Amino acid sequence: MTDAMTWTQAVVLGAVQGLTEFLPVSSSGHLRIVSGVFFGDDAGASFTAVTQLGTEAAVLLYFARDIVRIVAAWFRGLFSAEQRGLDYRIGWYVIFATIPIGLLGFVFKDQIRTGARNLWLIATMLIVFSAVIVLAERYGKRRRPIEELTLRDGVTMGLAQCLALIPGVSRSGATASAGLFLGLQREAAVRFSFLLAIPAVTASGLFSLPDAFSPSGDGLEASGPQLLVATVIAFVIGFASIAWLLRFVAKHSLNWFVGYRVIVGLVVLGLLAGGVVSAT
Repeated sequence: MTDAMTWTQAVVLGAVQGLTEFLPVSSSGHLRIVSGVFFGDDAGASFTAVTQLGTEAAVLLYFARDIVRIVAAWFRGLFSAEQRGLDYRIGWYVIFATIPIGLLGFVFKDQIRTGARNLWLIATMLIVFSAVIVLAERYGKRRRPIEELTLRDGVTMGLAQCLALIPGVSRSGATASAGLFLGLQREAAVRFSFLLAIPAVTASGLFSLPDAFSPSGDGLEASGPQLLVATVIAFVIGFASIAWLLRFVAKHSLNWFVGYRVIVGLVVLGLLAGGVVSAT
């Protein structure tokens, strides 16, 4: 049986999406945790994907000049070898790096919407993947600016993005960590991770729209107006989050988020072990 989502739930979950999408803490994991712990049910993978359209709209607005420049350079470069500079290359890097998550997301779409949303798995991934972030910060040389980005870097970060199909990993955490391991400067890794997320998240959100209006099985069913409001809230808060994170990573380590991830993961594991919340 599907329960109707309340307006309070829609507003809170939209805010959670906006706050956590760009931080290396896993927005999909947080939406699942908040809906399960505080509302006693799962908002669903489709609701998550649709509200991500709000945060991706924030990316499009924030990086509008960069995106227009890259797209224009990519088209010019198709017809003139003399126009094939950095922006042209980045356009191709984003295209090639998006292919892996597109294929895996399609093949494993049923598992992503069901078994991958188990709270035992999400809490465990919050803790385990924290170690990856720590190692990336410790061993990443952080010397290369975005001007030195290569196709190998882009594809490697694209493969890392596939890990975000598991709630609890974090899309930005996975791609930024991969960038750090490759020797990219922290800000360069985070900036490219934002660009890389645009096609995959937008496609996922649009593909999930029909399911969001007609969810199957147990969970919370959001109405059209609730989805719209949650997405707008995610957009507004997400836009502010982008600006804050880019300033933060220019001077601070991603390790600041590790302690938080571990604490949340341990709390959720404790609630599950104590039978306070259900894993599914």
